[in-house]
Amino acid sequence: MNQHLPPEHSSRLTADLDIAAKQLVDAEVDSVPQPRVPDFKTPGAQILFGLSLVLIAYNLRPVFSSASALLPEIIAQTGLSSFGAGVLTTLPVLCLGLFAPLAPRLAQRIGAERTLLGVLLLLALGTALRGLQSLPLLFIGTALAGGCIAIGNVLLPGLVKRDFASRTGMMTGLYTMALCAGAASAAGLTLPVQKLLGGSWSLALSAWAVPALVVTTIWLPQALARKVRTKHAGFKVVGLWRDRLAWQVTLFMGLQSALAYCVFGWLAPILRDRGLDGTTAGVVVSVSVMAQVFTCLLVPSIAVRCRNQSLINVALVTIAVAGLLGLLFAPLSTVWLWAVVQGIGQGGLIAIAMTMIVLRSPDSHVASHLSGMAQCVGYMLAAVGPLLVGLIHSVTESYAATAILFVLLGIGVAIFGWGAGRALQVQARTITL
Repeated sequence: MNQHLPPEHSSRLTADLDIAAKQLVDAEVDSVPQPRVPDFKTPGAQILFGLSLVLIAYNLRPVFSSASALLPEIIAQTGLSSFGAGVLTTLPVLCLGLFAPLAPRLAQRIGAERTLLGVLLLLALGTALRGLQSLPLLFIGTALAGGCIAIGNVLLPGLVKRDFASRTGMMTGLYTMALCAGAASAAGLTLPVQKLLGGSWSLALSAWAVPALVVTTIWLPQALARKVRTKHAGFKVVGLWRDRLAWQVTLFMGLQSALAYCVFGWLAPILRDRGLDGTTAGVVVSVSVMAQVFTCLLVPSIAVRCRNQSLINVALVTIAVAGLLGLLFAPLSTVWLWAVVQGIGQGGLIAIAMTMIVLRSPDSHVASHLSGMAQCVGYMLAAVGPLLVGLIHSVTESYAATAILFVLLGIGVAIFGWGAGRALQVQARTITL
């Protein structure tokens, strides 16, 4: 993809991708014996495997932004309150924290590939349940999908790192773009799909089960072809949960995620409330999400070259919150600019939060456990963000007051980001069992 770039630009892009790849955390690093790298018989088999991982990544975000795009229709046709809508947008984020710790254990018992096969099947089921025009099934399907996404989030980076050691940078770029493309597609296309399906919000939500089923059929023979070797945890990390720096990294991760999922869950309804039509609001959210790709790939290469990342963390949250405030209050003619600004800041925050986990860890085992701590606690904390947006709107009948929430979240991200960015390492140690 770099053939039209000057050589120096191409090599710089490759270096940036390689640095971003080093921030991927392997959830199975504690496993004994270590999982084997697949023996690809042909280049085509390796390409198919890599394409499958990218397509799986694409399916890990539509659940969040598809419901957001149709939230006004769901509220109008079901009588769901703004607080109930907040619970709906919060539920999958909460499940990210609750189910993430299961991923390494499932991988040890049945293998990462077969675990991902189960994830895809249940993700498709959960997404399809949202199309049955039943509020209880809407919530159940959303929770099921959220739990599946949690496990996929944890296992995919390790597979990318393990199975494409010589092409990790390229695969990281494709993986990152697929995550953002999935969220952007759901934000921008769900409303047009609803109109195409006769105005049914439920069918439009369930339509996102189709790409998950397509990937399942592609992944099925590859997952079943892998021989399962039962593994066990051969290492233990002690002292992590008592470490102050580990908590700063975790709270930085959680609060920046709260901002991110406020965008996923509520930006489209906020823009529609301001006067944009549903399709345009969805496209604005898509633009914001796709702008995240740039800083997701660029920020790690800048961060690792700096001894201290505190200023970078504060700068990125300032940009992200400024973008949100612009989307709330600036003239509608400027929303495209503010969408890009917000995406740049938010994408950088997502990337640097993961980078902090690696930079603050003395070894890969501590990094894996710190990642588990940051995702488990962080996502449960992040779930509060979308819930509070719904509560604020329910009480005030306006989205303007959510600006206070965004600023407070931004201050929290800046405080813990400053602490997490210091050139220190967590005081935890790895013990061989």
